[in-house]
Formats: sequence, structure tokens, C-alpha cells
Amino acid sequence: MRYSQEGMATTESKNTAGPGAQFQGQQGFVYLPLIAGWLVPGAGHFLLHKWGRGLLLAASIVGMFAVGVALEGQLHTSAHDMLDVLGMVGDLGSGLLYVVARIAGWGADQVQTTTADYGTRFIVVAGLLNVIAAVDAHNLRTGRKS
Repeated sequence: MRYSQEGMATTESKNTAGPGAQFQGQQGFVYLPLIAGWLVPGAGHFLLHKWGRGLLLAASIVGMFAVGVALEGQLHTSAHDMLDVLGMVGDLGSGLLYVVARIAGWGADQVQTTTADYGTRFIVVAGLLNVIAAVDAHNLRTGRKS
């Protein structure tokens, strides 16, 4: 038994601009917003001319990281158990903020006060938000999101 194309459901080809159509025709490194957004909070959105979203994300991530450091939160430098591994992944998500904080000697090695534990959580959540923002910039660039 043979099947023909007649009667099969077909899609019409329309010339409509879908999500991310402004970037589809552009050549270039599609991972640039992802990498830039990870290294510098909001930079991926700035590259895509999403100024408001980029500014809001940058202010949120840098603000959360700064509050975490001000509360003497711990910056994970090594992983001894599984929870430390997860904390370190969250810290590394902050990109260059983590590198600058380590070079400057910010962040406690051991949590000494109750507020420092909150500071550690602020730092980790800032890194995780930065990763989400970088992936969002990549999705904007590839057209998966508008």
C-alpha cells in the first residue's frame, strides 16, 4: 500500500516574522549573548538591545550579590560535600562578580553570624539568577523567545 502526499496535512508557507526574526538573518556567534550574560550580569540582553530587561537583571543580580557580601556571606572556594558543590555552582554562576570578590578577599571563609548564612544564600541565588538570565538572552538570540 502506498501513500501519496495528496490529502496529507501540509503547512502553508507564510512570510511572517516569528520570535527573534530580527536576529535570524544575522550571522555571527549565537552563543555570544550566553557567554557575555554569564560573565557580566545583563550583558547578553544589552547585546540584543533589550535595555530595560538587561538593566533590571543587572541591578537585581549585582544588588543581591552585594547584599550577600555585605552580610558576610560565604563564597565557596572548594567543595567538600554535595551541598558545598551546589553552593559553588551557584557562586560560579555569578561570573566575573565571583572572580572579583575572590581577588578582593570578600566573603567569609566560615559563616560566623546568623546573618552571614542569609548572605551566603543571597550570593548563591544571585549566581543562579544570572545563569537563568544568560540562558534567556541565548533564547532571545536564537529566536526561541521574543
